[in-house]
Amino acid sequence: MKQTSDYYIKNPLIHKDRRLGKSPSDWVSSFSCEDLKPLIVCRGPIRKEAMDVYEEMGITHYGILLSEKDSIVYPNALAPELRQLTDSRRVHRVPDYTGASKEERVERIHQIISIAKDNGYDSIFAGYGFMAEDDEFVAAIEAAGLKFIGPCSATQAGAGKKDEAKRTALTVNVSVTPGIDNVTARTLLKKHPTREKLLALVKSDGFKCDEQVISNPDISLEDLADHILYASYVKGVDLFSIEELCAQVQAEVADMFRKYPQSRIRLKAIGGGGGKGQRILGASLLPLKKADDKAIAAAAAEAPTLVREILNEVKANGIGDNKNVLIELNIEQTRHNEIQLLGNGDWCIALGGRDCSLQMHEQKLLEVSVTQEGLLAAIERAKAAGNKSEAKALESDLKVLKRMEEESERFGRAVGLDSASTFECIVDRDRHFFMEVNTRIQVEHRVTELCYNLKFTNPKDKNDFFVVESLVEAMALLARHKERLPKPERLVRFNASVEARLNATDDSLSPHAGGMIRYWSKPIDGEIRDDQGISMLNPDTGIFVKYKVAGAYDSNIALLLTKGEDRRDSYERMSEVIRSTTLRGSDLATNLEFHYGLVNWFLGTNVMAKPTTRFVVPYLTLVGTLKEEANKLDPVFAFLQMKKHYAKLLAEQFPDDPKVAKNMSSLLDRKGTLITRPMERLLGDPHLLSGWLSMNTKNFRIDNGKVVWLRNPLGVLNDTYDYLHMSFRPHKPAAEVIWGHDNELLQEALSFSRTLREKLGLQRDEYFQLCELLQKDEPQGGMDAATWEQVRSAHFGYEAGLELLGMLFLVGVNVKFWDLRVEEDLEITIPEYLTDPDLQARMKKVLVPPPATKADEIVSVCGGMYYAQEAPGMPAFVEEGMHFDKGQPLYIIEVMKMFNKVNAPFSGTIDKILIQGGDGTIVQKGQPLFKVTPDEKFVEVDPNEIEREKRTLTTKYLKAVL
Repeated sequence: MKQTSDYYIKNPLIHKDRRLGKSPSDWVSSFSCEDLKPLIVCRGPIRKEAMDVYEEMGITHYGILLSEKDSIVYPNALAPELRQLTDSRRVHRVPDYTGASKEERVERIHQIISIAKDNGYDSIFAGYGFMAEDDEFVAAIEAAGLKFIGPCSATQAGAGKKDEAKRTALTVNVSVTPGIDNVTARTLLKKHPTREKLLALVKSDGFKCDEQVISNPDISLEDLADHILYASYVKGVDLFSIEELCAQVQAEVADMFRKYPQSRIRLKAIGGGGGKGQRILGASLLPLKKADDKAIAAAAAEAPTLVREILNEVKANGIGDNKNVLIELNIEQTRHNEIQLLGNGDWCIALGGRDCSLQMHEQKLLEVSVTQEGLLAAIERAKAAGNKSEAKALESDLKVLKRMEEESERFGRAVGLDSASTFECIVDRDRHFFMEVNTRIQVEHRVTELCYNLKFTNPKDKNDFFVVESLVEAMALLARHKERLPKPERLVRFNASVEARLNATDDSLSPHAGGMIRYWSKPIDGEIRDDQGISMLNPDTGIFVKYKVAGAYDSNIALLLTKGEDRRDSYERMSEVIRSTTLRGSDLATNLEFHYGLVNWFLGTNVMAKPTTRFVVPYLTLVGTLKEEANKLDPVFAFLQMKKHYAKLLAEQFPDDPKVAKNMSSLLDRKGTLITRPMERLLGDPHLLSGWLSMNTKNFRIDNGKVVWLRNPLGVLNDTYDYLHMSFRPHKPAAEVIWGHDNELLQEALSFSRTLREKLGLQRDEYFQLCELLQKDEPQGGMDAATWEQVRSAHFGYEAGLELLGMLFLVGVNVKFWDLRVEEDLEITIPEYLTDPDLQARMKKVLVPPPATKADEIVSVCGGMYYAQEAPGMPAFVEEGMHFDKGQPLYIIEVMKMFNKVNAPFSGTIDKILIQGGDGTIVQKGQPLFKVTPDEKFVEVDPNEIEREKRTLTTKYLKAVL
């Protein structure tokens, strides 16, 4: 049916009239924000969302800030929001949002404030970018007499910096992750170990310190050192070198390795966020029950390099920058949960949780709502189904959630939270540890919005109230009417929601910049698509406008959200959304298929499962093994061999009637594309195959090496076409759907099968019993002998050839697909072999083969910005004539704001450095970087031999299905 509603422009889930000034209630209308004049200084989906919300609130004078990367540096990356905001007087430009150095950052802050004041704006909204958590930026805004739509500078200083947040948490009895939050103070004490020497620094450098602090003899040396360090930041002075900091971190890491054996350590910048500024070290110690000093020293020796990478990534390597790095125990088997907070400085309310455990490289992928109401309903369902272990596990989650919400509100009140923030924790079964507070709105905030509304009630009249569904709206209300807003009541909107981050990444989830989006199908009913405005059609022609996925930004293209009455419902809707999405372009790679496979993996196992933050990489490795095995099969060859099998079988059964075999051959020819097209699609995309196998887990079993169908393969085939979004739709190109003649044959077969099943009084899942009945010569279901024989013959004809689908099950069996499983207590068992780093690295290359290259060249693994050294002033990784070993760092590629160190795939010698230009040079995927002489000669693989191996394995598979 043709879609009539435009769910992109008018989506009842996210769009509404928010003009409180139109209310007949004097109290409600007094909270109007129509006179607010905000300048939006961020990009990404949140910019477009803020524009929509402000317009719906009746705010007419808002503006946006564009970086030159939006319009000049990257062709076709023009901000799509300009199709909505056509008043050029409200569009302002800066070279970039934050500046590349401390000096540029300060300059940018003043520039933004000048733009705001010169153009009549009274407030600034920074979304969820780095600037949203910059206490200096917020303080400068406040000093200029402007409002900041977000937590105030005092809250930012007390909660936004990860080290200060941990200290605050400890004072209000919030459990924290074990570790060190003041390594910079310890570095300073290493250099100036006494009170006298510290105070001498204050005098010699002329620092402005609090006299009560420095004259207090009871203050600890570490606290005194911290106080002096903060004074040095104000003056823009470094009191130690980065090398001295690195040495101190290395020593502290070694001590933690001794204190916590068989553990890894996480290093985290205090001003990082969104996965940036974090590194983990110590993987080599995990299997060692008692590591010796040599092993510990080797593991800790990674620290200096990682510290430099972290400081580079968060741009904290300038003179006078706060270079503190948190050193924390990495809790291995953990889930990442966060609590949404909202406050006005007096009250603070928790709005449920979000499980963000499904992540990779610290980048969240799938975020799921966790609410008390949703968990209570799930507990009741589990009890009703007799799943005692599941109910107990969910009850534990409910207790943890309640504790986290209580602690988060306590923390929020302690820091005077006066806007939206997120209280982040790691959860280890029935325990949780505070991790950090993000003093900004989160990317995944809509997950919460779909679960709760906020009801603000007149304290003098309980029947006088207004309801807020948007956190962006709530932040604007707080900025305009902070103290007057009464504490709201949270109202359940939907019991469950889920968000999938659509990113520009390849099949191995590595960033893939530079692609061009040329077409994107419209959103469907129940889909929320936050995509920065990419899906806004050309207002003059109504045609999709192509969009360049620029490498200057992070990899996120869009956020896809769905809601449901329970988690399964929300997952099923997400599956439908992804299935219905068509996204086309040139050199375009996204994680859409990954999400489809993952969502359906959970639908086929248990959506209430408890994946840890370590789940995705083993899962991705398993998907890689599916592709490796699928690459060895040839479904067309299998179909031809199956025809020969039937010809031989019928020739033996009907030696005097060759027409029988001939008719069967013609019948199978009619089914050729019906069967092989979906098989080729599944075998060609391991993410799709993963989801398909999970959803079909209960449709087969293996008996003595043979595939036994527990459900009619006709039904499975029909569902497969639906799963692949290939069901018959007359208006779609033939390449995208089942072909007309194939569909007629399939529908005819399904109709026969349905009628026969009903005639014999069987249910859909009683296919095995149906097959047993059809084996009998005696007529069944009240049929006469002639009819029964015709029915048996027709059934044989309709089902013939469908056995080939069983090859897909065998792929799963042979790679031990079902060994990655959800247990009764909802814990996920990850087979040990899937955690092997060597296998993980190999499967990454299987999922995305390296660029084709000559044997004497090393080429760029992806597009991005090339760096020859670890940090400015450091020596280059390689030079001409130098020998390198396998695994040795060769260069760094910055893609989508992530710095990726690329190691040598083999040993050899650098003959010539081919890359022209210095650090920051843009390179393309597959671009030659070095001419090399490998230590070993590469042996080319014979394609004919590969084909022979495929046919041999395919023949082996056929024996198990025919």
